Amino acid sequence: MKPFILVLLLLAPLLGLAQTTTLRGTVRDDHGQALPGVNVFLRGSFDGASTDSVGAFRFETTQTGAQTLQLSLLGYVAQAVPVQLAGGELQLPLKLKADRHQLGGVVITVGSFEASDEKRSAVLKPLDIVTTAGALGDVAGALNALPGTTRVGDEGKLFVRGGAAGETKTYLDGLPVQNPYGGSVPSVPARGRFSPFLFKGTVFSTGGYSAEYGQALSAVVLLNTTDLAPESQTGVSLMSVGGSLSRVQRWERTSVAVTADYMNLQPYYGLVPQSFGWVKAPQSLGSSLSLRHRTGEAGMLKVYGVWQQQQLALRQPNEAFTADRTVALRNGNGYLNATFRSPLSRGWSLNTGAALTRDDNQVRPDAMYLREIEQSLVGRLVLTNDSAGTNWSLKLGAEALGQQYRRTYQESSDAPVWQAGSFTERRGAAFAEADISLVDRLGARVGGRAEYSALLGRWNAAPRLALAWQVSENSSVSGAYGLFYQTPANDLLRVRQDLRFEQARHALVTYQYARDNRTLRLEAYDKAYQHLTVFDAAQPNNPASYRSAGTGYARGLDLYWRDRKTLKNTDYWVSYGLLDTRRQARQDPRLAVPTFAARHNLSVVSKYWIAKAHTQVGFTASYGSPRRYQDLTQEGYNQGRLPSYQDLSFNASYLTRIRGQFTILYVSMSNVLGRDNVYGYRYATQASPDGTYARTAVTPSAPRMLFVGLFISINKKPVDLNTAPD
Repeated sequence: MKPFILVLLLLAPLLGLAQTTTLRGTVRDDHGQALPGVNVFLRGSFDGASTDSVGAFRFETTQTGAQTLQLSLLGYVAQAVPVQLAGGELQLPLKLKADRHQLGGVVITVGSFEASDEKRSAVLKPLDIVTTAGALGDVAGALNALPGTTRVGDEGKLFVRGGAAGETKTYLDGLPVQNPYGGSVPSVPARGRFSPFLFKGTVFSTGGYSAEYGQALSAVVLLNTTDLAPESQTGVSLMSVGGSLSRVQRWERTSVAVTADYMNLQPYYGLVPQSFGWVKAPQSLGSSLSLRHRTGEAGMLKVYGVWQQQQLALRQPNEAFTADRTVALRNGNGYLNATFRSPLSRGWSLNTGAALTRDDNQVRPDAMYLREIEQSLVGRLVLTNDSAGTNWSLKLGAEALGQQYRRTYQESSDAPVWQAGSFTERRGAAFAEADISLVDRLGARVGGRAEYSALLGRWNAAPRLALAWQVSENSSVSGAYGLFYQTPANDLLRVRQDLRFEQARHALVTYQYARDNRTLRLEAYDKAYQHLTVFDAAQPNNPASYRSAGTGYARGLDLYWRDRKTLKNTDYWVSYGLLDTRRQARQDPRLAVPTFAARHNLSVVSKYWIAKAHTQVGFTASYGSPRRYQDLTQEGYNQGRLPSYQDLSFNASYLTRIRGQFTILYVSMSNVLGRDNVYGYRYATQASPDGTYARTAVTPSAPRMLFVGLFISINKKPVDLNTAPD
């Protein structure tokens, strides 16, 4: 009988008689936030799984007895957990600790085995944004130090791979943001509306992104907010341009954060001479409320609301350059975002949410009133199954948008109000996407997105494909191809609505090598435009002059090198972009290099930690080759060339304690060498008697910008002042 039992035990796996254990659980970080994408497997076997979007995993194994469960995720310390397998089900709540030697700086992850956006994109932590010299704590300012971007100083927005600023879409927790920037007037750059400390990560994808994201011809910025706050604390910020207060309260399953901030540049401008004729220096007042509540084992409810109001006024030359006129701005913006995610059953998880926006922008050139009001409501539902099959996962989603836009005009405050254009949009979208493991070391993402616009009376279908091949342990090659659509901008739709979706085709290939805290990334891309909106510059308010006939292209090479190993206590990266682009859009009479594109863009960012002084210092050196502009004194179109853009910015962060409370003293100065950067020229609309046109250069309001801030965290857990902040 014993030989029979021995044979039966040997054949048990083949006969299905082997004892099976189901392992399931959730992986979180030190602060209790769920971690997606963690590789969980039994050491010495092929049994394992990756955590889904809510940090949950589940797999079965026929291994028995004492085993070791291995956990790994880039940016976290790998962990080995002993387990005892004896059949049935084993629940495992697990944690991973952040690896400070991997986090910090710009992290570009290796595209091995995956073709996801996160594996092909740049990921910034909050402190990467605030400690990048020259960014002044602005998300767009920090992203402009990455390859694929062109710095356009008088705009302050993101211009990616030959695309206009409106071609980059911002998503907050998966929901599109209609107005990511504050209000602005010509020559005054806009800033992003959101604090970088609201997010646990900022993903920047410059092309070939997932079918999950639409309405973006060039790039997407994915802002992922934090889950439960790690601790209760009070924050006090005293700055050279204003101040803010914040309070965070943390309970076991809930956290609430309230902030209030006030900015006023008048005192600063009183000390530092400005070239602009400021009537009222920029001022802003805002507040926000953030609620986080954990439901069940891995569910999370998030509610975030923010209200902001800003105003400014300055003198600019009138159209004839015969006198100055006052241009005033008043902007009010309210934004409410609510999302919920939770695991379901049979491997499915739910991620849904809605966002409401109201933006009221009023511009007053002299006595005239121009007012734009935009209101929108967007909802989204996504179902993900990370274990749909042995070698593939599935994501299904739907999105709906309702939008109202109205522009009015008044000659003066007591004149009648004229409608200058309005529309109502209702748009729906659906997408499906699968991540597939084709063979060993080769993965694919296949998907598609379809949209319908009631305003345009049209629909589109956008296929997307991405592949990733792990060439070796430290290197990978990936590629992406897809179609991307976007409705024309508000200022175009207010004149004519029966236009077409604007279209871009992306094709790109990426090589990446990462080893021992060094990363090299090369990416070549080709982008082709169709159906861009064009109109006659002499008839900007004539609907008959608007057509969807514009075309264009953008192609080039992006290089990124980051090194945290060679120089002790130093993190630096170099980014370079080569861009060849032409387009015909808006008032362009023919294909031409757009005014916002530079052929060469170079940035060098460095941060150095001085342990004995408890100080981190950094610099950013930027160069942009001459951009084009329309010179009215020469024949042709966009034939003028601006001087090259050059900037060297420094910053320093000093860590200390004031009455036992953790404090950071931060000092930053942009353009320390005082380079006279010229962003363009503003021409008079009429020629003078001798046939020339008066003009003035568009420059910064001052050669340099000095910022000083004192940030105090009250009741914060003890912090090691001898360690660089992460």
